[in-house]
Amino acid sequence: MSLSIKIMEIDTVEDVTCLDPELLQLPEVSPFALKTSPQLVEDLFSQWLSLPETGLLVKSLIDDAKAGATVNASPNFSNVNVFGSNSLPSMFPIGNAPPLSPRSSSGSPRTSKQKSSPSALGSPLKLVSEPMQEVIPQFYFQNGPPPTKELKEQCLSKINHLFNNPLNGLQIDEFKTVTKEVCKLPSFLSSALFRKIDVDCAGIVARDTFIKYWVDGNMLTMDIATQIFEILKRPGRKHLTQVDFKPLLRELLATHPGLEFLRNTSEFQDRYAETVIYRIFYHINRSGNGCLTLRELKRGNLVAAMQHADDEEDINKVLRYFSYEHFYVIYCKFWELDTDHDFFIDRENLIRYGNHALTYRIVDRIFSLAPRKFSSEVEGKMGYEDFVYFMLSEEDKSSEPSLEYWFKCIDLDGNGVLTPNEMQFFYEEQLHRMECLTQEPVLFEDILCQIVDMIAPEREDCVTLRDLKRCKLSGNVFNILFNLNKFMAFETRDPFLIRQEREDPSLTEWDRFAHREYIRLSMEEDVGDASNESAEVWDESLEAPF
Repeated sequence: MSLSIKIMEIDTVEDVTCLDPELLQLPEVSPFALKTSPQLVEDLFSQWLSLPETGLLVKSLIDDAKAGATVNASPNFSNVNVFGSNSLPSMFPIGNAPPLSPRSSSGSPRTSKQKSSPSALGSPLKLVSEPMQEVIPQFYFQNGPPPTKELKEQCLSKINHLFNNPLNGLQIDEFKTVTKEVCKLPSFLSSALFRKIDVDCAGIVARDTFIKYWVDGNMLTMDIATQIFEILKRPGRKHLTQVDFKPLLRELLATHPGLEFLRNTSEFQDRYAETVIYRIFYHINRSGNGCLTLRELKRGNLVAAMQHADDEEDINKVLRYFSYEHFYVIYCKFWELDTDHDFFIDRENLIRYGNHALTYRIVDRIFSLAPRKFSSEVEGKMGYEDFVYFMLSEEDKSSEPSLEYWFKCIDLDGNGVLTPNEMQFFYEEQLHRMECLTQEPVLFEDILCQIVDMIAPEREDCVTLRDLKRCKLSGNVFNILFNLNKFMAFETRDPFLIRQEREDPSLTEWDRFAHREYIRLSMEEDVGDASNESAEVWDESLEAPF
């Protein structure tokens, strides 16, 4: 008998780690103390086993087990009221027990636990809760989410209609309709899309082949930027380069009605395509490494510009990247400075830009490759791409690429801040030029105060790139330091131009400059044509008598 009690006592003590201290319901002891002190629980349980009532209970259970009767500890526990505070002798002397914490009848998680019936759990010392299995739907798909049934049926219906021909496929000149109606992409992407699918160069894309690429490959559910990115990038690459955009520009030149006049001039077609690509990478490839990522493509406005170019017949109304007038202005400027027409510009050529508006010191910084490394392989000379980057930065100093370009030029030590000494270094030449032109000189101390008031930098002893990007007038800081013509124009601002800028805020400084410059260049060309015609008439009149 004693041996059985001992065995049961050992088994029960081993199971004490499974006890929920709250089920003991000891008013003299805090439940928190029971949870944080397992040794205290063991001591209490050992004390409970030593009570006479416990011995009687255990003896009755053993007798029932020997007699073959069903052993049910729950009723006996309830009768003996082990969990009640009345049958368990107090651990504290009478009158010295600490007061109990008041318990709310509702709203307490502990109270809600006590309301559950321990008899239904099989053991009053354990609370067994079955974990609820929550099914989380798949939210990541490596190749994009699959199309819905309705979307897939609509797409297949259009595909069946367009591919309904004896060949059960389409050639490259018939693929534009698929690109527009099924893929919802700009039409001048049709050739690139066709060649992407026709990997075997068979010259025809079958219906099943297109479905496998566009529908089964989940291209259907991708956003338009991702679709364009996947179509243009080469296999195995995770970025786009300038070469990847050439097929797109070739198709644009061959099909857009606004560029029809260029179809017989292959040289200008190439220059136009190059200029568009350079402008795209100038604005969108913010890392400047020549590798355009999907994230950069999504953050830029190229997709919207492509859609605009596809819908607009007048290419000059597409101001972002594709305007022919903008290309004309850039190319004519380059041609004017490139006096020997070797397609390179040196220091002496660039110093003539804008009627000698720039200082020698800033030109030297450009040719020291401070803002960016030249793409030309000729030392001391910039190529056409380098000139495009320079001109876009010079004529629109409100854009972030321009601010970064000129910030690197002024930051002589490359520590990421512009100090008064660095700004004074460039302004000294401006001050000297003003004196030579009999302009009233403005001391650097006054200029520095004006810059600080204009930019409102976080620190008054230096200006950071972040300070410049927060201010809408930051471009004028660079004009003050190295562009005398624009500095004078800023000091004597024309109210008419200010009102004109406010009327159409969507136009950038580059848009306004390119418009004015194109009108000037076209007028000069008209005057030149008229003078040539008059010269021909004069020559004919002299030759007539003979």
